[in-house]
Amino acid sequence: MRLHHNGRMRILGLLIHSLLIFSALAAEAATLQPFAGTGSEPAAPWRVVGLPKQTKPFTRFSVVSLDGHQALRVEAEHSYGNLVHPLSLAQPPHHLAWDWRVEEPIPAADIHTRSGEDIAMKVCALWDMPIDQVPFIERQLLRVARSQAGEALPAATVCYIWDPHLPIGTEATSPFTGRVRYIVLRGPDEALHHWVHERRDIATDFLRLFGNESHDLPALVGIAVGADSDNTKSHSLGHAAQVQLEP
Repeated sequence: MRLHHNGRMRILGLLIHSLLIFSALAAEAATLQPFAGTGSEPAAPWRVVGLPKQTKPFTRFSVVSLDGHQALRVEAEHSYGNLVHPLSLAQPPHHLAWDWRVEEPIPAADIHTRSGEDIAMKVCALWDMPIDQVPFIERQLLRVARSQAGEALPAATVCYIWDPHLPIGTEATSPFTGRVRYIVLRGPDEALHHWVHERRDIATDFLRLFGNESHDLPALVGIAVGADSDNTKSHSLGHAAQVQLEP
């Protein structure tokens, strides 16, 4: 399978986006920290990262008060970006919980195509799967990315998404890279402008989605919250709150 330059850059970006925050911080956190800091900027170690040499706009992240929640506002305007929290844990937790909502979805989104792979809200778990378990072509891309970065990169990402068309429970692989898998948690029948609580067994989800490559649960090295609308040249708005790791 041959990949065009834009596809290769997108793949490398998806691999590198978490590392940029890892290398920028002196130490990784042993647990997830709240979004709120001083003012509207998300508190460290949360930090916005994007694609390598990104020239397009970044998705905007800010801390706001909404319906009694101290929430993260996530707005994408023809943009790409993720808010990433690095982790260094003795044992990977099995559950991730959070509240989220979408105010403005992306009607043209289609996660099965490169031209439509945009997401109004996503929460992602970043896993450090051993590179020898990665399929050959993607293993080579991962090695290139690691060589450029000078550090190890997470090799598997599971993103929980809010999709305007697909039914709840749909699972898919990113059209840009097999290193990113999607699970639709909220679909077209979900009402907008209201909070929804989620709690996922992220360990079970990883083993189901990547079980053909790995039979063991690797280290969880980060959590990301994001949205992107660069492929469909559209606008989206959503919020997240109370993102927590649980046993």
